[in-house]
Amino acid sequence: SVVEITPFERPESTAVSFGCKQGRSFAAEREAVGGNVYEAVRLHVGTLLEAKKRVVVAAWSEGSAERMSTILRDHDVSPIADAKTWGEVTSRSAALINVVVLPLENGFETADLAVISEQDILGDRMVRRARRARKAADVISELSSLAPGDHMVHVDHGIGRFEGLKTIDVQGAPHDCLLLVYHNNDRLFIPVENIDLLSRYGSESDGVQLDRLGGGAWQAKKAKLKQRIREIANDLIKTAAARELKAGEVFPPPEGAFYEFCARFPYEETEDQLASIEAVLDDLQKGRPMDRLVCGDVGFGKTEVALRAAFIAAYAGKQVAVVVPTTLLSRQHFKTFSERFKGLPLKLAQASRLVGRKDVEEAKKGLADGSVDLIVGTHALLTDSIKFRDLGLLIIDEEQHFGVKHKERLKELKANVHVLTLTATPIPRTLQLALSGVRDMSIIATPPIDRLAVRTYVTPFDPVVIREHLLREHFRGGQSFYVVPRISDLDEIAAFLRESVPEVKFRTAHGRMPPTELEDIMTGFYDRAFDVLLSTTIVESGLDIPTANTLVVHRADMFGLSQLYQIRGRVGRAKTRAYALMTTPPNRTLTATAERRLKVLQSLDSLGAGFTLASHDLDIRGAGNMLGEEQSGNIREVGFELYQTMLEEAVAQMRSDDKVVQDDSQWSPQINIGTSVLIPEDYVADL
Repeated sequence: SVVEITPFERPESTAVSFGCKQGRSFAAEREAVGGNVYEAVRLHVGTLLEAKKRVVVAAWSEGSAERMSTILRDHDVSPIADAKTWGEVTSRSAALINVVVLPLENGFETADLAVISEQDILGDRMVRRARRARKAADVISELSSLAPGDHMVHVDHGIGRFEGLKTIDVQGAPHDCLLLVYHNNDRLFIPVENIDLLSRYGSESDGVQLDRLGGGAWQAKKAKLKQRIREIANDLIKTAAARELKAGEVFPPPEGAFYEFCARFPYEETEDQLASIEAVLDDLQKGRPMDRLVCGDVGFGKTEVALRAAFIAAYAGKQVAVVVPTTLLSRQHFKTFSERFKGLPLKLAQASRLVGRKDVEEAKKGLADGSVDLIVGTHALLTDSIKFRDLGLLIIDEEQHFGVKHKERLKELKANVHVLTLTATPIPRTLQLALSGVRDMSIIATPPIDRLAVRTYVTPFDPVVIREHLLREHFRGGQSFYVVPRISDLDEIAAFLRESVPEVKFRTAHGRMPPTELEDIMTGFYDRAFDVLLSTTIVESGLDIPTANTLVVHRADMFGLSQLYQIRGRVGRAKTRAYALMTTPPNRTLTATAERRLKVLQSLDSLGAGFTLASHDLDIRGAGNMLGEEQSGNIREVGFELYQTMLEEAVAQMRSDDKVVQDDSQWSPQINIGTSVLIPEDYVADL
């Protein structure tokens, strides 16, 4: 039987009116082509003041209140006053427009008051709860990654094997100590308060020789290495000093216009993002060329940092070049930059294989005569035929994909311009330069709101499992990537898909296709014309397709670690849980390094692991000498962390020309006060 349910109606007699109605929303003006939302706000506020209403603009946070005041003043909305409390608002003249921090989603009006919310003017913003600084968490995650069996380096005794925590009696009281085992099974107990004397050797510890306790070999090895490190530090300082001495242009952000540009960003910036933006703004105003590396995980908002830097440079009348490794990424960045710079008096151009020859020639002319303000392109931008009239900022995305020749050309371009490098997984040498302070580095490790980590599985190739994954994605209305290492593998997998998963539609893409065909396939995938994109690694860098949330990688053992990480970053970019399936050849033993790469990838399933992964890569491959061709022998002798510390010390000493002064920071006190130093078992049972 069918029951008709009538909507619940409240009896007239109980209706209560507070004499209040919803405020005005400016959505129509915001979305209209050529509409000026701030002009509409100015007129509306004028009407409210004439009606003798007190006008209040409610902002989400202190930062956005400040930004809102500046924007409204720039658009002649006056008289503006900033208020800290509601009492301050009510005690002032009703003729003032008060901007106050009030986290309201929508405004409202009463007989004598009108509140306009930030969201009414700028549209929806996603907000995250503020979190306290992550310093302590960093330390804890570093310690929690310490497991019995790991190799540790004691600054005075050398390399030993960590065997866990042991409680021993010191002056009649129990004391927690870390136990290290050295050559000939000699044991060393280190009180927990002296943990700062230890550093990790690194994750690559196969074939490491344990040192002898009390022998002089470790001190001799350290002294010899100190000399070599001093030479490296000397070269590093010369390189850094040469950069410090160069004069760079100063680009101050144009306050009102810059705030307005920032307000177009539809999300709340994460803390790390704000810190990176702040650092870039400082660099642009220092008066020397910026060379900053922004290391942020895939999909964590590095592009927004680049957009703001580009806006400031372009506003100062300089040209901006955005260099990317692939045609597909070039196409995507061009689309993003065009959308954000819409309505601004700037001319954007694109140079890649997907752009017609005539357009590229026009772009070249525009760069030479200064009519093109911003260009996005692949290594087509690095040819000698491209001449810039006044290049002010060079943005390099995913630097690790450029070859030696391209990097030399980039160095020429870099000479006196500001450089911003974006990467999710810096190559070991780049990371090493950043860690030792030669290049400035910002890390974006806070994930966007509602982002879920990608579930990763490593499994031998199994048609049933793959079919299940692809069909599950198909039936939940999403799309999938199927990535192979070589063009020659495409036909084999295409045949497999036709035979085993006939329910899904797929298309094939690779880098040697005619540009128009590749463009059509990618547009089709964006527009959801088919379910599975079968491709080579051309999808590796930066593509943003939120509807694609399943990834299958064929012969995962043939890819590099950061390559796999980047490919995995193509999925899980929306709020949906994403799955990555790394397949290996059945009935075949993998090489030791391939196996370790896949293990690392499977274990790093948390969000923001790109930097950790790059550090693992640095451990697995070694950094090489940062300035020459030499490989990573030095680091292997004392372990990565101690090498890093020694290098930093050497650089600091040389900078202060203070080569004689002994460094006291390594001194660690012995404290014996005859009381127990341990966490009782009944307080925390699980060590």
